[in-house]
Amino acid sequence: MASKTLLDLLNKGIAREIQVSIQYMWQHVQWIGVKGFAVQEELKKIAIQEMGHAEAIAERLFYLGEKPTTKPTEIVVGDTLKEMIKQDVKDEENAIQLYKTIIAQARKEKDETTELLFMKILQDEEEHHDTFTTLLEEI
Repeated sequence: MASKTLLDLLNKGIAREIQVSIQYMWQHVQWIGVKGFAVQEELKKIAIQEMGHAEAIAERLFYLGEKPTTKPTEIVVGDTLKEMIKQDVKDEENAIQLYKTIIAQARKEKDETTELLFMKILQDEEEHHDTFTTLLEEI
């Protein structure tokens, strides 16, 4: 069975995914102007993808015998496009680090299913990071 350390890390991942799914969706709603118009749909797409991550992690956590959290980490929407994207870059960097930690812990515990789940999610988060860092260059 999974350790408390791994279970707590998974719940941390869920809280993060809930946070960014709300954060990115609210940013999508609040983007204005030409630059906003150009990326609104991308933000919406990423927000929906992040909610899918939350669901997948929650299903895994529940399978491992733990209740998934319903509380997001702190949501920071931002007031300007630049503030929003800077925050998004930071949040994706934090996710990449967290998910590498989860992968390492899953390997240590010989939990291949959790490891594979987070390797896929990590790939998505790196793509999101790339999107946001590219957007930041254009703002």
